[in-house]
Amino acid sequence: MEIFLGIDTSCYTTSLAVMDKEGRLLAEARRPLTVKEGGRGLAQRDMVFQHVKNLPLLAEGSLEGKDYHLLAVGVSAKPRPSAESYMPAFLPGLSLGRSLAAACGCPLYTLSHQEGHVAAVLWHLGDDFKAEKFLTLHISGGTTDLLLVTARDDGSHALSLLGGSSDLQAGQFVDRVGQALGLGFPAGPALEKLAGTAAAPLELPVAYSGYHISLAGPCTAALRALAKGAEPAALALGVERVLALSLGRLARRAAADHGCKELLLVGGVAGNLYIREEMEKLLRPRGITLHTAPPLFSRDNAVGCAAVARARYIFQKEQENG
Repeated sequence: MEIFLGIDTSCYTTSLAVMDKEGRLLAEARRPLTVKEGGRGLAQRDMVFQHVKNLPLLAEGSLEGKDYHLLAVGVSAKPRPSAESYMPAFLPGLSLGRSLAAACGCPLYTLSHQEGHVAAVLWHLGDDFKAEKFLTLHISGGTTDLLLVTARDDGSHALSLLGGSSDLQAGQFVDRVGQALGLGFPAGPALEKLAGTAAAPLELPVAYSGYHISLAGPCTAALRALAKGAEPAALALGVERVLALSLGRLARRAAADHGCKELLLVGGVAGNLYIREEMEKLLRPRGITLHTAPPLFSRDNAVGCAAVARARYIFQKEQENG
């Protein structure tokens, strides 16, 4: 069977994905990187070391014993689609991708981690999503970016940065409050579970101007409230609420300015169901449609890398065949 392989080695997840020529997902595997109990993250050297250990295990589980013929490899090579973007964590995936492509005599297509996130949600939406220009909010532990996205002829997309957070990233906000609540790292899933038990959210300030939001102020307010004895579940729900309000208002401004009625929500924090629902309430009255993927494909994954490899390979073959 002819396949496309996607590889992504982000800051906290090693991922592989296998897709066929029709765009069906044949296999998908990921392994979260291990953070020591009480830790607040990983150094780049630790990310690289863990990716090097994880990649063969995922490859054996996804590829070993299969009658596959590799047509192309898609791999995330850097965090964002800009010339200065770089992070060592992506080197193990790029190394494996280059090696496989050379051994199999097939094309290697590189993209950014951010482009992979967008492509994964577009793959999930399928042919029903036809917008040639749309907005994207990429919200994760290291990113809170508002993007204007336009389709290219080769099936990939060009991403233009419009704005985002001027200080803390969305995931950093969640993790700092979550750790103060004793939820560990990363705190997202545990904070969402705790918030689900709250009767009402604790009110936190919303700060935004133009295409930028500030999360440092809301974070400081949340930590002060906790120190004064705020109810943990209400505080957790308050964090989710201020993120939804801040991001929703940011999206409404950009949609009006750029004439876009379609918004993709991608990244690890985008898997939070409460944030999705509250943003929809803000956007729907303005005629803006919020598009998401299941949390599994909102978080770091290699599906978008495989989808981009497939699209670019097919386009290249069509060009060669006239």
